[in-house]
Amino acid sequence: MKNKVTALIGLFVVLSANVLRAEAEVQAPAPTITIGEIFAYGGWVMWLLVAISIFTVAIIIYLLVVHRPEAIVPKALSRDVTEKIRVGQLVEARNLCDDKPCAYSYIAELAISKVLFNSKVDQQTLDSLASSEGERQASKINAAAQWLLDISTIAPMIGLFGTVVGMLRAFSALGSSVAAAKPIYLAQGVSQALITTIAGLCIAIPALLFYAFFRRRAARRISELERAANEVVSSLVQD
Repeated sequence: MKNKVTALIGLFVVLSANVLRAEAEVQAPAPTITIGEIFAYGGWVMWLLVAISIFTVAIIIYLLVVHRPEAIVPKALSRDVTEKIRVGQLVEARNLCDDKPCAYSYIAELAISKVLFNSKVDQQTLDSLASSEGERQASKINAAAQWLLDISTIAPMIGLFGTVVGMLRAFSALGSSVAAAKPIYLAQGVSQALITTIAGLCIAIPALLFYAFFRRRAARRISELERAANEVVSSLVQD
């Protein structure tokens, strides 16, 4: 009986030691990778992804500037143009549009010039003219945001290409005696190859989020542009 108890205690001690050792291995901090190592593992694909990320940031800054309300429909300009149209000062209203080029001024100037050259133009013609120019301006507003959607699609593909190239290098090491004896070298090669895919996703996800943001922002700005253009047309017809 005493021998059985001793054996059970010894088994319990051994199992406890194995569990503690396994927990220590799980909780051990993962080895860190420096920036230099990341670029060494990724090769030229990483530099290409860096260039794409810089281009993405530049597009985001550009959109933050050009999608401002004052850059598309300046309130002061819209108010002054409408007032001058209502008092019959069409030439002065057109000059205001010339002085401050923007999406709104292009539409307003086109409609005003049409009335100046043909005082009997009807509302349907003005609506068609303003709508045509408005569509062109709306296309310009949406064009830059489309780049972010393209980047969100291309960046992961480039990252995946880098991973495939890295995987080929890792598997080619199987032919060496060192890699065959120690499969850990193959695992390290595969993990290093995945770095480019991670980098591509780190670019694509923010690009897609900003695309959704700017797409909704552009829709609001286009709606404001339509209201301002309709106000110009109504003022010209009443005049």
